[in-house]
Amino acid sequence: MTRVMRYLSTRGRSPAVSIGPAIARGLAPDGGLYVPEALPRLELEAFARDGTLAATATTLLAPFFAGDALENELPRICAEALGLDTPLRTLPQQNASVLELFHGPTAAFKDFGARFLAACMSRLPRADDRVLTILVATSGDTGAAVAAAFHRKPGLRVVILYPDGLVSPRQAHQLGCFGDNVYALRVAGRFDDCQRMVKAALADPALQATVPLSSANSISLGRLLPQMSYYAHAALGWWYQHGTPLNVIVPTGNLGNAMACLWVRAVGLPIGKVRLACNANATLPDFFAGADYMPREAVATIANAMDVGAPSNYERLRWTFPDGNTLRRLLQAHSVDDDAIRQTITGHARAYGDVFCPHTATAVHQLDQQRKAGDAEHWAVVATAHPAKFETVVEPLTGQPVTVPPALAAMLARPASAEPLAAVDAALRDWLARQPS
Repeated sequence: MTRVMRYLSTRGRSPAVSIGPAIARGLAPDGGLYVPEALPRLELEAFARDGTLAATATTLLAPFFAGDALENELPRICAEALGLDTPLRTLPQQNASVLELFHGPTAAFKDFGARFLAACMSRLPRADDRVLTILVATSGDTGAAVAAAFHRKPGLRVVILYPDGLVSPRQAHQLGCFGDNVYALRVAGRFDDCQRMVKAALADPALQATVPLSSANSISLGRLLPQMSYYAHAALGWWYQHGTPLNVIVPTGNLGNAMACLWVRAVGLPIGKVRLACNANATLPDFFAGADYMPREAVATIANAMDVGAPSNYERLRWTFPDGNTLRRLLQAHSVDDDAIRQTITGHARAYGDVFCPHTATAVHQLDQQRKAGDAEHWAVVATAHPAKFETVVEPLTGQPVTVPPALAAMLARPASAEPLAAVDAALRDWLARQPS
């Protein structure tokens, strides 16, 4: 008999569920994040040596879907969602690689998780015929990826909250260019306000009774689990070619992408050392330097998609590593300010012809610092977005235009609009209550 993988809340006050209900709810009823009862252990021999990303994901995620109604659909979900390129491109002058995760429809790594989540949600049974509203708070890239993945899907509506004036112009255009079942709300606040408002709505039983809600942020397992696939795929390919684990530097803000990498290592696949690169929002670097964990108001930076002062996935991080001292021994996080980001973009474009987005540049800067300190190991830097999404930052630094990928160009050619919204929980609740079901 197949063992059912059960999911619990990080706060321990919600009943265990299988993966389908966990994805459908997004946030656990007690306000915590869903985590598996225990992470499975996987053997390298289970994976096809020359398999596709979708094949790697199917093998990797099978234990997480065990015993659920979605289990038999998993191969089709992976094939539908994960037919995207994830090249591990060599940076020969630096004895490093860059894992390019921006070859999806919205030119950001968020496409992987959003497409997978949409494929799952479209297959999940619902109690009635009412429209299910997917709430998403975005600091830049998540919202467009979710909008593209859910656009015109029957029975589903997407509501995007983003901090007005704190995303790049092209990001803002992407967020508002879909229409139909996608609504963009520009919030008069910061990303942390958007995230708080979404969490409050999801935790409001009276609102849920009238407006069925779910989440598409990295608090959702439907986003987090598929993000494991590209780390597993890259690590397996590196292992088969070189016989060593793949060391990774991950740019991070809300910790979802980093958690995916850490869980791949935890299930037994060949990820080596992991370093986190943050922007001037130093909540995580301060914690890893020995301070108490202290969420704070986010600071606006040119790496805006990482402008998070209270990363939600910290709860999952501490579930995975409950002892703070052990966690600090296993992981490091470093803060990179705007000046260093600019210098990195300029320096690498001039020296090597490599053009990075501001977020990727935080990880490249961390690599540069390690090289200066004598680190000669091979590292893979994670490239989270295409630099064309941040042309107002990148082009003045490199002195040349950045070619716009065709899918992004098509979005920028559409008209776009967004509604203003106050940065208070009641404003979102009232807006949702006014919408037809």
